Amino acid sequence: MRRFEGTSDGRVEAQLDPDEVTLLQSLAGQVAELVAGISTSSTSVDGSTNSDAAVARLLPDAYPDDAEASSEFRRFTQSGLADRKVANAETVIRSLGRADITGSVALDEPETLSWLRCLTDIRLTIASRLGIETEDDEAGRTIDPLMRELYDWLGFVQNSLIEAVDDRSTDG
Repeated sequence: MRRFEGTSDGRVEAQLDPDEVTLLQSLAGQVAELVAGISTSSTSVDGSTNSDAAVARLLPDAYPDDAEASSEFRRFTQSGLADRKVANAETVIRSLGRADITGSVALDEPETLSWLRCLTDIRLTIASRLGIETEDDEAGRTIDPLMRELYDWLGFVQNSLIEAVDDRSTDG
């Protein structure tokens, strides 16, 4: 992937390989699927007792030391938060579907924000699956090199997008 860069019309754009397009669409789809059931269920999920650490990381307790307050907060906010995460993932998938034959993808401001949020969700999910909470969590552990490479590449994509947004905002 070439870095994201600002364009003269206020968008950000990057060239992606076909495999990168497919990978990003798949990862965004997996995050959407992970939280979609929460957004459509009528019962709330208590993240502190959720057996899926990735979901608990994506939908964390608002008040970790107060289960009752967290439950009440979740009752009013969890479905909307899950819906927004699904919408962000769908935006990534849809925008990648517009990539031309060269793999060029251009994002307007709302799409860029959705991408940033979705990339964060993807990285949080992978970190959760790898058991990474802090940088120190990797000390003395063997982490699947392919998953680590994927995690780092997603960080590059996210950082590149942030830099393009920053450059765009300082130019205008």
